[in-house]
Amino acid sequence: MAVASILELQLKPGSLDAALKVIHETLEATRTRPGCLGVSVLVDSADPTHVSAYESWESIEHDQAYRAWRASDDPAAKSDLGSVLAAPPKLTVYTIADGV
Repeated sequence: MAVASILELQLKPGSLDAALKVIHETLEATRTRPGCLGVSVLVDSADPTHVSAYESWESIEHDQAYRAWRASDDPAAKSDLGSVLAAPPKLTVYTIADGV
């Protein structure tokens, strides 16, 4: 069953240009992971330092494998995302309801 993950990010004030570059670089790797159906970046219209990554995955197992990869010691899994964040990210994983 497909899932959608939303990763909410609060970026450091004054770092928007650098942050968007880091997010772009980070998501390039995300988009190549098995089971990734796509990733969109949403920027809050009222607060451009509030950004969300909307990820679509084939299954919860694919999403979990991706999260495990990001937490691993694999050098390709590392990103500079933490350097542009003003607060810890918040992840919410949703099951996509079919036929609703």
